[in-house]
Amino acid sequence: MAERKPISTAPHDGSKVTVYWTDADGVDNESLAQYRDPKRLAGAGGAWDDSDAGWWVFVDSHTQRRVEPHSWRPQGDDEDA
Repeated sequence: MAERKPISTAPHDGSKVTVYWTDADGVDNESLAQYRDPKRLAGAGGAWDDSDAGWWVFVDSHTQRRVEPHSWRPQGDDEDA
């Protein structure tokens, strides 16, 4: 598996990466995430504002939430590679 990198070095171009974040209960999580930038999203249409900016993950098949990850790695770098 690739080394985790500081979240400040993660791409903000809409690509999906694996992020690591800690929830309100102090539990560490690993999720596939995408950084959403309102200016980039506006190009696709719709009403986007600064509250939409940030790292978003699916917590189940119907629910997304914004998280504050502390590190990341590229999506394809899993343990079997």
